[in-house]
Amino acid sequence: MSATKTDSDRRYTGRDATRKRLLRAVAAQAAALSAAVHLLWAWPRLAEPADARPYVFLLGGAFTVAIAAATLRADEYRRLYALGAGTLAAFLVGYAGWHGGGAATALASDPLAIVGKGAEVVGVAAFLGLYRLAPPTSVVVERRKEAGSESGTGGGSDTVGGSDTAGGNETVGEDRDADR
Repeated sequence: MSATKTDSDRRYTGRDATRKRLLRAVAAQAAALSAAVHLLWAWPRLAEPADARPYVFLLGGAFTVAIAAATLRADEYRRLYALGAGTLAAFLVGYAGWHGGGAATALASDPLAIVGKGAEVVGVAAFLGLYRLAPPTSVVVERRKEAGSESGTGGGSDTVGGSDTAGGNETVGEDRDADR
């Protein structure tokens, strides 16, 4: 083991550390709740052709659900966590921008908005916590390469001539070199 790997492992605990698991669960639940609120608000308003918000909310809700699922299933990538925090923060800023100076009044009169904005604030905090705890992307990629080489799937190919295709039209070994 190199000293660099040991340092990075000490500095950035694994994906399954208790604090990271808790933050991932909170971030994913907050994102899913925010998406559900947006979908609940948008669904009955889809028939109003003059207002584009319901369609934007449907897309935003679907995108937020995808981020929540990726947060639970993917490796710990800072870019993913920044995307989650940015998406939820965009919902917050968009609400304030849409309602302007009357945002507090609009928020107080709409229970669905209170739930959504509360979930978004919690989600932004959780995603930022995950971002802070996650290793740089280069460390994650290095870990994946090492895990792949230890399991025997990282280095070469198991097929003749280095081709991973199952079809019979691929040139093999020496024939490929002769074609160049």
